[in-house]
Amino acid sequence: MKPVEVHRTIEGPQDAPVLILSGSIGSNLDMWLPQRTALSDEYRVVSYDHRGHGKSPVPDGPYTIADLAGDVIALLDQLQVEKAHFCGLSLGGAVGQWLGRYHPHRLDQLVLACTSSWFAPAEAWAERAENVRAKGTEWLADFTLGRWLSPGFADAQQREAVRAMVTSTPADGYISCCSALAAWDFAGELPEIPTPTLAIAGAEDPATPPDHLRDIAAAIPRSRLAVLDGAAHLANVERPVEFNDLLRAHLLG
Repeated sequence: MKPVEVHRTIEGPQDAPVLILSGSIGSNLDMWLPQRTALSDEYRVVSYDHRGHGKSPVPDGPYTIADLAGDVIALLDQLQVEKAHFCGLSLGGAVGQWLGRYHPHRLDQLVLACTSSWFAPAEAWAERAENVRAKGTEWLADFTLGRWLSPGFADAQQREAVRAMVTSTPADGYISCCSALAAWDFAGELPEIPTPTLAIAGAEDPATPPDHLRDIAAAIPRSRLAVLDGAAHLANVERPVEFNDLLRAHLLG
């Protein structure tokens, strides 16, 4: 599928190393606010909305992870960035795995957070897509909040911001990305990723439990695992200080 020009924000010094932030299905670039705020003094931080999400175009689906990764390559080309750090969470982590396997020359350091080489049976994604088609993204927000944020997360304002982010996701874009995740099975490709990789898990993540990240770290040759206590799927939101410290340390190589 032809690449689309994704909506993006660019923050930080123009001559600083570039860090690409790639989010979860059902999110937009605002999920990265804790990282954008903390890291834009040190990096040229480029956060973006996947196709079908946020303010990016919503081309006809279904999509594949290769399509979504192609949008990132097009973004790097548009920005005239030869090589960048990449941090992807969940769906964004799948994009990062694909880039690490097939375009490692475009990556410096790779961070794969709360993601998997295989998310769930295709039937589960088809059922979720049908629910979104029938009930809309309001249903999706109720389903998602309990998986993205742990029960102990007490920031009501942040919870409401996450809910609003999910409900604003175009239904057609979400459904098309469900197809991408339904077809995702990358375990056999992980040993071919040469990029230095940090895998970050949320200890309380029901969507991509720590074992999924352990498997990724065990398979990628130059990789290590970090597990953040007290975090569910949006570990970058629930444990921003710890997440940012891990990012800084890894990006410095």
